[in-house]
Amino acid sequence: MISAKLPRIFYGGDYNPEQWPREIWDEDIRMFKLAGINIATLNVFTWGLNQPDEESYDFEWLDEIIDKLYKNGIYVCLATGTANHPAWMAKRYPDVLSVDFAGRKRKFGFRHNSCPNSPTYQKYAKRLVRKLAERYGHHPALLIWHVNNEMGCQCYCDNCEKEFRLWLKKRYGSLEKLNEAWYTRFWGHTFYSWDEIVLPNLLSEHIDASNPDQTAFQGISLDYNRFNSDSVLARYMDEYDILKTITPTIPVTTNYHGHATYKPLDYFKWSKHVDIVAWDNYPSFDTPISTTAFRLDMMRGFKGGDPFMIMEQTPSQQNWQPYNSLKPPSVMALWSYQALARGADTVMFFQLRRSFGACEKYHGAVIEHAGHENTRVFREVAQLGTELEKLGNQLLDSRVETRAAILFDWENWWAVEYSSGPSDQLKYVEEVQKYYDAFYSQNIPVDIINTDADLSQYDLVIAPVLYMVKEGLAPRIEQFVESGGTFVTTFFSGIVNETDLVTLGGYPGELRKLLGIWVEEIDALFPDQTNSMVMKGSLKGFKEAYQCGILCDLLHSEGAEVIAEYGRDFYRGMPCLTRNPFGKGEAWYIATSPESDFLEQLVGYLSEANGIYPVMNTPSGVEATRRTKDGASFAFLLNHNEEEKTVHLGQGSFKDMISGERLEAEVTIPSKGVVIAVETMTELSNGGGVQGGSRSLAGNLSR
Repeated sequence: MISAKLPRIFYGGDYNPEQWPREIWDEDIRMFKLAGINIATLNVFTWGLNQPDEESYDFEWLDEIIDKLYKNGIYVCLATGTANHPAWMAKRYPDVLSVDFAGRKRKFGFRHNSCPNSPTYQKYAKRLVRKLAERYGHHPALLIWHVNNEMGCQCYCDNCEKEFRLWLKKRYGSLEKLNEAWYTRFWGHTFYSWDEIVLPNLLSEHIDASNPDQTAFQGISLDYNRFNSDSVLARYMDEYDILKTITPTIPVTTNYHGHATYKPLDYFKWSKHVDIVAWDNYPSFDTPISTTAFRLDMMRGFKGGDPFMIMEQTPSQQNWQPYNSLKPPSVMALWSYQALARGADTVMFFQLRRSFGACEKYHGAVIEHAGHENTRVFREVAQLGTELEKLGNQLLDSRVETRAAILFDWENWWAVEYSSGPSDQLKYVEEVQKYYDAFYSQNIPVDIINTDADLSQYDLVIAPVLYMVKEGLAPRIEQFVESGGTFVTTFFSGIVNETDLVTLGGYPGELRKLLGIWVEEIDALFPDQTNSMVMKGSLKGFKEAYQCGILCDLLHSEGAEVIAEYGRDFYRGMPCLTRNPFGKGEAWYIATSPESDFLEQLVGYLSEANGIYPVMNTPSGVEATRRTKDGASFAFLLNHNEEEKTVHLGQGSFKDMISGERLEAEVTIPSKGVVIAVETMTELSNGGGVQGGSRSLAGNLSR
């Protein structure tokens, strides 16, 4: 549970009272209470307000608003305010200003432009955080610390270059090992002194401002990505360590970027250092529902299935996209429940009152510019607040149980897209999303895991485009399969090691024995080209052929069973889908990028073969997930369609946790509607969990 002080779903969001005169604060709080809001995030961008010069600090306004909120039953998520350094700091200490990819020194402005390796930034940020912790650490309103805000800055200044050299010394130990790892005899890059090493950007190894993935030395650029992620993480840890020293029982987090697959920061590595994962969820009107679901499942996967926070979402409109559509009626609640369904224990917004100046003045809010509660958005927020109050703590700490996983790795992502071929069309996240969609479309729960995860808890593991095989990973996968697991990987896998050096002896390198194949060549297809996968008939229920594209591996079987062959080109008749028995399990290889129908068919086949079944069979556009807790199963049914849909629940006595109504064996869900179905033999009690009968719901909903 996030906090024993507030044993129910956190409901609230970012509040910026410093932007408003004090006489408005009481009116805001009145409306917060009407909406059922129980938490406000404060102090996010207030460093310049709280510290007007090097020695002075003024927290009077913050004292007043925290006390006022708490007296009205509203708790606080307190940000440290270090997301934007003050103007005076930039003027007096230019080392805090970052240098961009093109080598240009930034001036004061915007946000997130502080160099993570600036001694000045580190000094004053730590001083500020210590003062906040000492002042508010024991205030009864404080529920959770919020470090910085959407952290991330890629800097190429002299300080970063010096720190990069120190980071490399620690990683490699000697220049001999570094030169070997970076393959520096290519193009005469051998380094004889650490201070000869420069950062990879447009002034050195990168050659195209429009495509930062084009680099002459992938090993150097890959290490810069690791270094930069670690540098920003170190600034988070500066604040975390201070906060945990002074307030050891208060959880600490930071909000991950709205684009959960935020490329510069390795969030799997970061998540080892947050007490709870927090994410800003900002899909656009045309973002596929499965794309949001994938990122929600990723949030859950960052800490091994633990519940997470939605730190921000908009009540309706966003402001930074080309076309900022409104959320139509019921969509805000629908998407909020989607987050809860996939493991969130909070629903929080940006923002609680809409700004009236600067670049976020048209970003939606609970309280709009009209300044009163008589708006559609406020009514919807208040309705959701009533529903969440009714749910109490019944969902808190419940988990999504899975036996299938998709492997996702940030360093592999960096390496794939730095690879200098064979195709610009190959995008790692897009390929992973294709496999995720095959699970999502069938309501089969799946975890998103990293390369260091415990594979033994799964029966089926899929690793799309596992280009980089880190040290020790291949033996762990072999052990997983030998013990009875099913492993699936794809084209362009097993190619390089952690420093982007090719594993010699034939692709897929360390995975060759496990997969029972040898890849001789890799063909890159143009965007308008396709090939076909012709099935050989050993798998029941599959079509005769499927379309495929992007890359085609030309492979030879070394013992693996050939399930499908290419249908066209000079490699017609060569294997493109293989299955290799290995110990008690089996390893599959998909040598190309297939159409979605094939992936859905294959995922369904492999899931059923491993005794993994959908949460529920539903009409298209009705999402079904399940959370469990203490033997109770909570089935979420979310209708994303424009029309009502009917879902069969199965035998038993069911109740909708939202409406409190009894449900029949068939339930009709309105457009954009939500049902949380639980089988009951006794009444649900608010905050008391569900007693009896719940285990059979899991049975009804799993086959």
